[in-house]
Formats: sequence, C-alpha cells, structure tokens
Amino acid sequence: MMIQQSPSSPTAADPPVPPVAAASLGQALEQSQEVKAKVEACAEDLAQANEGAKKAIAAGAATLPARETLDHNEAVENKVQECADDLDSVTKTLAQGIDELKVVEVALASSRTALAETTRSLASALASEDRANLRALHDHATGLPNRALFDDRLSQALALAERHGWTVAVMFLDLDRFKNVNDVHGHAAGDVVLKEVAKRLAQDAREEDTLCRNGGDEFLYLLMNPQGRGNVERIAAAVIENLARTIRVGEKQLTIRPSIGIAIYPDGGVTGDALIQNADAAMYRAKKIECGYAVHEPHVGRYQSGT
Repeated sequence: MMIQQSPSSPTAADPPVPPVAAASLGQALEQSQEVKAKVEACAEDLAQANEGAKKAIAAGAATLPARETLDHNEAVENKVQECADDLDSVTKTLAQGIDELKVVEVALASSRTALAETTRSLASALASEDRANLRALHDHATGLPNRALFDDRLSQALALAERHGWTVAVMFLDLDRFKNVNDVHGHAAGDVVLKEVAKRLAQDAREEDTLCRNGGDEFLYLLMNPQGRGNVERIAAAVIENLARTIRVGEKQLTIRPSIGIAIYPDGGVTGDALIQNADAAMYRAKKIECGYAVHEPHVGRYQSGT
C-alpha cells in the first residue's frame, strides 16, 4: 500500500506557548512595574522627609515634632509593606508562569518524540513499499526484471522509436539442453546456472537496455536504438561467447550455450507482442539448426542465421 503525504496535509509542529502561561508572565511583568513605581515613591518620600528635617534643623529647631515624624514614618512603612506584598505576589505569579512553561517544555519534548517516531515509521513504510514493488517487478531467483516490467519498458521503447525514428530489437534467449542440468546435477545446480547467466547478461547490457527472465531457462533482451542490424548481430554473438564460458557449480564445470532469436522494429514487428513472438520463432529456428542466433526476416520468408 502506498503511503503518500499531501503537500497541504498538516505536519507535526512545536506547540505554541499556552495563553495561561503567557498571561501569567505578562501579569508578573505588569506587577513588577507597579512595585517599581511604589518603591520609587517611597524613596521620594524619604528624600522629602530628610530634606524637611535638614531645613528644620537649619532653622534652629532642636527637635522634630514627634507626632509628625511618627505619622510620616508609619506612612512610609505602610508603603514599604505594600511593596513587599506586591513583590511576593510577583514572585508567586512568576512561579506559576514557570510551572506552566515547564508543562510546555514537557509537551514540546513529547511532540518532538512523536514526530521522530512518525518519521521513522514513515521511512520504514516507504522502504517496505519499495521492497514490495521490487519483488513485484523482478524475478526472485535472478533479480532481473520480470515479464511485466519488460513489457512496460518495451512499450515505452516502441513509443520513443516511433517518435524519433529509432530501431528497437528484441532478443529471445533459450539455454540449450538446460533440462539435462536439472536432471543430472539437480535443481540447485540449475539455479546456480540461471543466476550466473543473469549476472553475465547484466554485466554486458547497456544502461538503456532491459533484461528479463521470461520463465524457466528463457530470457528476453531489449536493445534500445542499437544503431542498425549489424550491431544487434554483434551483440548476439558476444552474448553467445560470454555465456559459453564454463560455469563452476561446486566441483563441476558446466558449459551452457544459448540459442537466440532476434526481431527488429519495425520490420520484425510494430508491437511488443509481435516482436516477442517473432523473436521466439527465430529462436526455435536457431535451436533447430544449431546456428547460435537467427534474425526474423519477414520480407524474404526466411531467417538469417549466424553464430
């Protein structure tokens, strides 16, 4: 199942500071300004009292009026107490705001953890999807593309060939007497041979070409714009030579030769099915006369063979 995130879909983000915490901090700031103003007022009162006392003493007063001084001191003391109470309130408000911010920090950490877990889960799901797609479009034994993927690549190649005037060639390969390998040496040996054949084919294939295990000991080889029939035959001869080298299976040395049928677009077919069918027929011709490869020749009613 494909997992895809829409560009407009919401993503996890850091949570905003709760309004309560913001209000608490704002309230504390406002109260601290009020306390500051009251402290400044107390300082001004004390300064005025000192100034008055200095003037009275300068005027010759031996003592200051007791009641007046007491009343003034009580007033200043009350203001100072108010400042102390206000400072206590500010402290409590700040403590409340800090506690709320701690809650925000915990929520933020939890959000980031959840985001990391979601990211890991998404990456794992995408990796699983990629593996599933790979298995669905590739042969599990050899790792080569399967017939479904080959047909899709062939369809694209033909569309490009028609648009640009290119050629496309399909080679149909069948391993001669492969059944004997399974019968004499066992299916495990046959699997080793198939994997080695796939490996050798892939080593020589161009990036724009496509290989396919068609099933059993049959392989398909798509050549994209091979620049003429001569190049196609040269590639077929090189494939035969490469696959004919001995394959080591345990202590045994096995020799496998392929028979190859070739169909070239457009003369050999204008559709994918036609090209594969004609290449298949040419392969049986090559196998019958043991010539290595044969090219489908529709106009002359025969096959051009080669080794």
